[in-house]
Amino acid sequence: MSTSGTSSGTSSGTSSGATTSSSARISPTAHYTGYTWLAHGLSHPALATPTGRFLYRALTPANRALAAAGKANLDGFLLARHHLIDALLRQAIERGEVSQVIEVACGLSPRGYRFAREHGPALTYVEADLPAMAARKRELLAQTGASSPHHRVVEIDATADDGARSIDAVAAGLDPGRGTAIITEGLLNYFDPVSVARMWRRFGRALARFPHGLYLADLHLGEDARPVERLFAGLLGVFVRGRIHFHFDDEAAAVRELAIAGFGRAALRRPEAHQDLTGPVDAASARAVRIIEGRVQLDAGTAPRSS
Repeated sequence: MSTSGTSSGTSSGTSSGATTSSSARISPTAHYTGYTWLAHGLSHPALATPTGRFLYRALTPANRALAAAGKANLDGFLLARHHLIDALLRQAIERGEVSQVIEVACGLSPRGYRFAREHGPALTYVEADLPAMAARKRELLAQTGASSPHHRVVEIDATADDGARSIDAVAAGLDPGRGTAIITEGLLNYFDPVSVARMWRRFGRALARFPHGLYLADLHLGEDARPVERLFAGLLGVFVRGRIHFHFDDEAAAVRELAIAGFGRAALRRPEAHQDLTGPVDAASARAVRIIEGRVQLDAGTAPRSS
């Protein structure tokens, strides 16, 4: 999970303006998630910070107690969403639908590191974030020895309609003949529904230039927000210094908005319903989130399966 970033409201979803010399201004949740991925064998040590280690260890007793009681917990939630996004992206790559990826608000995510190593030159992976976080991510990736022509980090402003840092400009730098995915993990819940709808339109326009366009993201719905989830969101909002939004009343409303944005085929996946793809997930935690699988140009026979 990540935060909304700068005081101007333009956001990477993961950072609040980290400098290249220090991680002090990376958001608490970016630190925490970065260490979560490492603790569960998903990341490289260079992509985790001492602050992340401190936060992770501080919350470990609470997470373990909640898990033991069969309750939703932060680790279970983060892993459920991360594993399903990974699985859906891997599936699209294996089907030959996608060979280019833009991960918006990449923060300290290890996904680009892992997928670039797994697929090599066959996959172009572009990580994108606000300028300071992008610079920091380049430094960290260099420490992993994973830098390559097919894996790079660029600057982006997810709220920009045009200009060099817009999603359209980033997409314009890719091969228009190859299927492309846009991923946002931990970004949407820090924006209100109107801002999310505008963001989806930008993503839909950017993906329309490719023969196959896929959008993967996590989303929180009003119908899934029981009192305990709303209490958890309120506490988390204090932690990240921002409001956590539950978007749209139900799945139908979200799918309608995605269709308006150009995603003619869209499904909202429940992580607990796709453990055949992800492996075991904590069901109590997974029920707090849906994973968007939206397609712009859908080839015959590749419609998303219903949840």
